[in-house]
Amino acid sequence: MPKKNLIILLFFYLASSLISFFTFSYFSRKAIALDGPKGEQKESILAGLLDIDPNEAKDQACPLNGKYYTLTEKNAWESRRPLFVMVENSPSARPHSGLSRADVIFEAVAEGGVTRFAALYYCAAQNENVVIAPVRSARTYFVDWASGFNLPMYVHVGGANLSGPSNALGQIADYGWRSENDMDQFSIGYPTFVRNYKRIPGKTVETEHTMQSETEALWEVAAKRDWTNLTPERIVNRKTIPAAPWQDNYSGWAFEEEAQSPGTVRQISYDFWSGYNQFSVEWNYDENLDAYRRNNAGEEQRDLNNDEVIAASTVIVLFTTEKGPINELKHMLYTTVGKGKALIFKHGQEAIEANWNKLSREAELEFTDVRGKAVELAPGQIWISVLATGSEVGY
Repeated sequence: MPKKNLIILLFFYLASSLISFFTFSYFSRKAIALDGPKGEQKESILAGLLDIDPNEAKDQACPLNGKYYTLTEKNAWESRRPLFVMVENSPSARPHSGLSRADVIFEAVAEGGVTRFAALYYCAAQNENVVIAPVRSARTYFVDWASGFNLPMYVHVGGANLSGPSNALGQIADYGWRSENDMDQFSIGYPTFVRNYKRIPGKTVETEHTMQSETEALWEVAAKRDWTNLTPERIVNRKTIPAAPWQDNYSGWAFEEEAQSPGTVRQISYDFWSGYNQFSVEWNYDENLDAYRRNNAGEEQRDLNNDEVIAASTVIVLFTTEKGPINELKHMLYTTVGKGKALIFKHGQEAIEANWNKLSREAELEFTDVRGKAVELAPGQIWISVLATGSEVGY
């Protein structure tokens, strides 16, 4: 294609992106009354939530977090695919909405020492409409981790699109996700995505920290696009994966089946980058919860939706190669395919020195002990923090 035509196409792409951004921002300001500070749920969505008999047995294991739920909830989650949602962690974005209802959360530096989350919603979010905020942009390594969960719905607000290895939007297109599972705010817009400037009572934040969505609204969009629980046929590690319900082609992690005794390791702490104390992490083991309560930058981290403390049953520190900043925007890169070391914490017990393995972009992320056996995780929320190899972890 002639260089002149390429320049024209690039111009129109950038122009359309800017128009979409400002249009959605404008209408979101107009429609902010739809959601109060606590993320009040819309009646039309509430009507579709589950009616569960309080006496119904919880005997159905979640493939993502290992907890047990009712058969009614299982039937609901098996009708769709998980949501893999990008959530930012700038100090202005805190407190977050929706993290307490995620099954799995990844955490890594996005740029310039600022960390970002990717939250997977599937089982724990089946019986309520979870407000998620603030939703932010895609990054290539999060795309790689999402790829290991058998085509979840990838939810984001645009993303890095510079040429080179950090081109997350280009990779999403190359992987064929736009017709399978890509849920970019720029292609969906209002009212599924809303810029809620009043989400945090008494605090006004910049526009980039205000994007909000909801689990049921996102799943409704997926249903309208006919992105159900069926994943298309594709080739992974030279093997043909047939079209099938999502759970049929997802193996998942190993989980404990017996109760465990609490240990004496009561605190875990680490920094992503030295001197960036606004992103320092501390986990404090709560024996009553049998989970680790999360502190972010020295403050206990709570969910704005329900004021619940963010508490993970399993905390994993995954060590890998960190590269960057690689451009003027201070974007980072992390090795996501291959193998490396990890520390796994559960029940306040001594850290398990483990290995992580990911054979390819679409392969599942695995955790094994020194004998090569799969590490059994504690049922409940799983939090994976990704640190550069050689980083110090205190416990």
